[in-house]
Amino acid sequence: MPSNSPIESQYQDAIDALTPAQRVARSAAMFAWTRDQIARQILSEQGDMDFESLKWKVALRLYESEPSVCRLIERRLSDVSG
Repeated sequence: MPSNSPIESQYQDAIDALTPAQRVARSAAMFAWTRDQIARQILSEQGDMDFESLKWKVALRLYESEPSVCRLIERRLSDVSG
């Protein structure tokens, strides 16, 4: 296996230095950032919508590879939209 680049090594050292609580907080922040980016993309594509619809459409994109989860989300989305 090739050795890590200096940047990758610094990154791994920084991650290794985090406490478990800091790692969870970092993961939560990254997930929130991802949700915000998806929300912006949906709004750009579909225009303004109420928060509840946007929330479920973001969830639908996040879980698009899970058909059973998508069915549940679509059901909730139809309740909001209908």
